[in-house]
Amino acid sequence: MLLAINVNNTNVKFAIADGESVVAQWRIATDPARTADEYAVWLTHLMALKNLAPDDVTDSIVSIVVPQALFEIKVLCRNYFGCDPWVIGEGQVDLGIEVLINTPEEAGADRLVNAVAGHTHYGGPLIIVDFGTATTFDIVDEAGSYVGGIIAPGINLSVEALHLAAAKLPRITVERPTNVVGKSTVEAMKSGVYWGYTGLIEGLVRRIREEHHCPDMKVIVTGGLAPLFADASEIFDTIDSDLTMKGLLAIHRRNVRLSKPDGENN
Repeated sequence: MLLAINVNNTNVKFAIADGESVVAQWRIATDPARTADEYAVWLTHLMALKNLAPDDVTDSIVSIVVPQALFEIKVLCRNYFGCDPWVIGEGQVDLGIEVLINTPEEAGADRLVNAVAGHTHYGGPLIIVDFGTATTFDIVDEAGSYVGGIIAPGINLSVEALHLAAAKLPRITVERPTNVVGKSTVEAMKSGVYWGYTGLIEGLVRRIREEHHCPDMKVIVTGGLAPLFADASEIFDTIDSDLTMKGLLAIHRRNVRLSKPDGENN
């Protein structure tokens, strides 16, 4: 089985895959100071609840955007699961796509993994909108190449900033409001966040399509808050909360195949 790990700025997500199927997944808040031992105690306990053992894992792959956490993640894979992980962005991992931006090394690992998954499962050209710590837009062309993107503040980050910057504005939960025009401060804030981000997405998608002369460019939405916005706009073609994990599985399959001697790929 494969242990797939996606380390983002907010959460670390772990998944166990058997072939092309994810059989279990869990998440924990990202903490660069967390040790491999701490990860192992937490993760192996949760695995046991699913009748999974560390010995069931034969390989691992990691996407990470928090460099300070990489060492302990590697130690976790080596010491507790007996395998050196494939790490997105390190030289031995072949993504199978071209990265057509000025400085390819600056592209976030999770964004490239999403590009691989998006093209593998939905074709191209397409726009991937990821509701993460930042709200990102990633553009993939018809051939599957990553051609660039947009980074905007994430929804939860904006909500927190609004509360901290304005003394009378409370913290709010992100949810779809009943009305566009609020009759209270909280209702007004919820509308501004929910419909404001919907308008941001619709406006940027329109501009991306115009710039690429492709009015039918698909829009794939992912990230933790993606289901909340599923019915917010007609421009969304697909909501896929597991897009990054699908990308990690696809990249792993490719690299295992490429690593085999000639004649063993069938």
